[in-house]
Amino acid sequence: MQDLTIKSFRQQMELLIQSSDMESLRVLVMDTFSSLEQISNKFSQEDHLLDILELQHIYTVLANSMSVSFLNATTTLLDHVKHAIQPISPGRTGAFLAILMNPLFLNPDFMAPILSKLCFILSNLEKSQRFEFALIVQESIIKSFPKKEEQSHYFLQLITLLHQFLTLRVLSLDVNTENLQDDDGAVACIQTLGIFSAINETNGFIPFYEFYNESVEAALELKDDYPKWKAKEGFSICNYPFLLSAEVKSDILRIESMIQMRHELQDAFFRAMFIGVNSPYLQLEIRREEIIRDTLYQLETKTKHDLKKQLRVSFVGEEGIDEGGVQKEFFQLVISKIFHSDYGMFSTTESGTVSWFANCVVDKDLLREYKLLGLLFGLAIYNGVILDIRFPVVLYKKLLGCTIGLDDLLEIDSQLHRGLKQLLEFDGDVNEVYNRSFVVEIEDSLGNKREHALKDNGSNISVDNDNRLEYVNLYADFLINRLYEDQFQAFKEGFDTILQSTAITLFRAEELMQAICGSPSLDFEELEKSTKYDGFEADAPVVRYFWEIVKEFTDEQKKQLLFFTTGSDRVPIGGLGKLQFIIGKNGLDSDRVPTSHTCFNVLLLSEYSSKEKLKDRLLTALANCNCGFFLN
Repeated sequence: MQDLTIKSFRQQMELLIQSSDMESLRVLVMDTFSSLEQISNKFSQEDHLLDILELQHIYTVLANSMSVSFLNATTTLLDHVKHAIQPISPGRTGAFLAILMNPLFLNPDFMAPILSKLCFILSNLEKSQRFEFALIVQESIIKSFPKKEEQSHYFLQLITLLHQFLTLRVLSLDVNTENLQDDDGAVACIQTLGIFSAINETNGFIPFYEFYNESVEAALELKDDYPKWKAKEGFSICNYPFLLSAEVKSDILRIESMIQMRHELQDAFFRAMFIGVNSPYLQLEIRREEIIRDTLYQLETKTKHDLKKQLRVSFVGEEGIDEGGVQKEFFQLVISKIFHSDYGMFSTTESGTVSWFANCVVDKDLLREYKLLGLLFGLAIYNGVILDIRFPVVLYKKLLGCTIGLDDLLEIDSQLHRGLKQLLEFDGDVNEVYNRSFVVEIEDSLGNKREHALKDNGSNISVDNDNRLEYVNLYADFLINRLYEDQFQAFKEGFDTILQSTAITLFRAEELMQAICGSPSLDFEELEKSTKYDGFEADAPVVRYFWEIVKEFTDEQKKQLLFFTTGSDRVPIGGLGKLQFIIGKNGLDSDRVPTSHTCFNVLLLSEYSSKEKLKDRLLTALANCNCGFFLN
């Protein structure tokens, strides 16, 4: 019956257009689009979902001739809803999606008055109304567009409209006197985007980074916003982290760490005045040949307050004050040691691209080392050090307490993931063809095989068409969670010692991985643009030679150069353009190899007489860059 109403409205509209009866057409538009009841009755189906394609057609036909009528009708409706003249009855929140769909409001002149009112209403919906609206948006898109790419395209259109409005509001602020949180329209739009972000989390219509808003990031005043977020008082952009990129979140985490370090530094000086000598830093003195043992022992003797101090590392018998470079090398060495296959804590997946917990016999000593790694993981983030760690995204999801499902198995065991998906999609008698029970056989790191029941009495329960989904979910949960529960919990305990209740909660799993591991891009064009020079001009011959040489490097050689000059071969989040890189002059032409100050990302070059000589000396330096910090 509702379909007939939609069609009858379209027929009536087309007849009025054919007869050029514009006055009656304006009345039709005004009566229909000024009423929640009329929009719901005419354009919703029996399940309250909108017929998006039909409504798009109507908007296309009427857009040019009825723009003023649409504006007046929509303004009337929104004003009536705001002042409770038109109540939002159950099933009618889809009318707000109908308003958002109108291409007329892409025009900035119409966008501002309409979206201000619409976002105010959506941001103040009751919980049940908000749930209904989200469900109608989600299901209307899925029903109207059978193809995933069509769903993505349409949902992105809606998000883009809201982002455009938000950006206009932010750019209209007086930067000297107004803050973003003082603009009611911007706040309401952010809260509305929160509804759509939740919809996207459930359906994955578009990538999460499509919700980032650069204007919001630029307007973010952390000195005002961060304290509100921590105190849970008033509006804070940090409560809407989907708007902020991983780079901005990393900046928030870095600032938070600096505040904590400053507090611990002041506290250490205060205690020293009344109690006695107390180091203001987390000082580690490490023997290279005993790096794991020394690190484990020294970290276990530190209090939680000590661990929150700024890290200082020194290698026994080597000169060098740690201004950042030594600790970067320290983390690089200890991580490579722990992740080596001979150490037995982690194994490499079949693809060879990620590491996962080894299926081995677990004792107290091993759990201590897993906790140590979690502690190091947290310390690296806390001190702003990027790590060469190749964990799958699912580990970061587990650290953040996210829900885990079958698709999270893909990076760990793609072959098994594919097989389980095939089992779910199998069109036949599962019990007869697969002949499985709720028991799985797992091989440990020594090659021994052992059976594990996925549920009580699992060996006596056959997998069939009715329970195969349960079997698949239990199998994935066993491999991701239960099998390595002790190892992961020890790792998480160490991690949480440093980062629990911090800005780490702002991150998505993918963003946290990026913050820890850095950017995958080795864009030396960006590095060249951001490089500063000390003693050289940017167009000096030796500088030109240098960039010509490194741009011809392989990716491995580029990583060696990064390690030689910065103490780490990882690219900071945001890319190499964010690296504060300096090329300094180290005298006239000579046979000396280039040197570096890794603490300050400084590369020192002599004024070599030729490109060939510079390349030879540079490659020699890179070939010997793993011989210890003191050589730098």
